[in-house]
Amino acid sequence: MEQTLFYILAGVAVIGTILAITEKHPVHAILYLVTSLFSIAVIFYLLMAPLVAAFEVILYAGAIMVLFLFVIMMLDLGHPEKGVSPHWREWLPALALVGVSAACLAIVIVARHGSTASPAAASLPIREVARHLFQDHGLAVELISLQLLFALVGALYLGRQK
Repeated sequence: MEQTLFYILAGVAVIGTILAITEKHPVHAILYLVTSLFSIAVIFYLLMAPLVAAFEVILYAGAIMVLFLFVIMMLDLGHPEKGVSPHWREWLPALALVGVSAACLAIVIVARHGSTASPAAASLPIREVARHLFQDHGLAVELISLQLLFALVGALYLGRQK
């Protein structure tokens, strides 16, 4: 069953990525990309890597996509008020992809609910990764956050020079 779910989610990720590349409206492209990233996160969860799945959702589908939307809004690329509202048929690919990803996630969670693994044993590697990341590499984490802040300030400065 897990192999079938893997192939379904891989198909959703590939279709979502192709739709993100071929979409003309930038906001719709970002939504397709978020769908693709979400299905990849479910694949990571299916492969017994819940920390990587959480990072995928939090970092990529959350933070990076918000930055993409910020750039689109700052550069005034998406004009939803000037366009025609989408017909119901235009919503079908996105709804189908999200539905398949959500159904696969629900199946994986229900199948793993009866697992005998204890919650304390499952959270131990997360604590170890967090300790290693912030104790041993705390300076690198802070430098990366400063780089993101400088990039954001630079984008704002370049965008306001019109």
